[in-house]
Amino acid sequence: MSDERTGALPRTPGYLSEEETALERRFTFLNEADRLKSVDRANVLMDLSRPENSAEHSWHVALYAMVFGASDRAIAMILIHDLVEIDCGDHPIHLAHDMAALAAAESAAAERLFGLLPEGAALMALWREFEVGESADARMAKRMDHVQPLFQVLCAASPLPDHIAIVQGNMHGGRAARLWSEWPEAMAAATDLLEGRAPVGELAQRLAFLAEADRLKSVYRASTLGDASRHENSAEHSWHLALYALVMAPHAGAGTDIGRVIRMLILHDLVEIDAGDVPIHAANGAAHHGAAQAAAEEAAARRIFGLLPAAQGQEFHALWAEFEKNESPDAVFAKSLDRAQPVMQNIVSGGGSWIEYEVTYAQLVERVGVRIERGAPHLWRWLDARAQGFFNRPQ
Repeated sequence: MSDERTGALPRTPGYLSEEETALERRFTFLNEADRLKSVDRANVLMDLSRPENSAEHSWHVALYAMVFGASDRAIAMILIHDLVEIDCGDHPIHLAHDMAALAAAESAAAERLFGLLPEGAALMALWREFEVGESADARMAKRMDHVQPLFQVLCAASPLPDHIAIVQGNMHGGRAARLWSEWPEAMAAATDLLEGRAPVGELAQRLAFLAEADRLKSVYRASTLGDASRHENSAEHSWHLALYALVMAPHAGAGTDIGRVIRMLILHDLVEIDAGDVPIHAANGAAHHGAAQAAAEEAAARRIFGLLPAAQGQEFHALWAEFEKNESPDAVFAKSLDRAQPVMQNIVSGGGSWIEYEVTYAQLVERVGVRIERGAPHLWRWLDARAQGFFNRPQ
């Protein structure tokens, strides 16, 4: 198991090169980031089944940003903006807080978290830029962060009355009030929903897509959280993968556009809303990506991306299809990360789905390792050495 405070792994014997040390620091940061999946927010899922956590919130906000035309840089801000809640927790907007003390605590948390990374200063600066909220990218990222909770409530089939009251207060006197001047179309749509009218036009189509996407937070995977407390869901997995891409960018192959990789990973599992998650080790490895699954996922992609305005739906569908085809440099790296993250989750959780599905080391290499190595050979060598520690342990 990893260290509970830092997410660091036990070091392997011998000398670590500078590159290996940097890679270890990146994985340590990503293991620590896993803890954001256990930070609950005041918001609930749209089906009211449970509180939303800050990792899946960050994924949903990033998807909002994609839908509404944010830059890659604004999306990167969104991926990291709530990481400080690992140390500080969520602070609901409708409650009173000591804002100076909270700002100091969050700054200290950011220093600790980004200090785990070899290039942490750059992400620390990006996080601070988001917090200040003055640049065009930061304003856009903030706008998405502030509008998602509004429509999370208003687009629910049966929103909670106290949450409706919080939304009204936020729109007319809280942090969302500035959107009357910044984004009046969104506030008009929110008003329509509050007053029982259905929004119309392309904004309504985008909101319908984003509301449907909320269901990905209820699709559970074979992999567990790093602390093994529960299974991971596909929305928080997608956020974690996008963060992997941001952090592991130095290990991408030539010609890789990390912004496109991140966008692919934000979208890649949306088809599981209809098709479900099929564990790679299920049915002795035979169930994953058979013809029936591929057909089900293609039908899901047509339905889900078809909720968007036509041109945007086609664009998102094409990006998803590129990921599935796994031929472009962006798709190859994205696929490698999609295989690498569950390996890391199993290492730090003490076996996870490897135990559940009785996976052998040879099967891991065949089903997973060769795919990681294709797009991220340094990551596979690092993970392989630690995975072997699990498979070679005394029985």
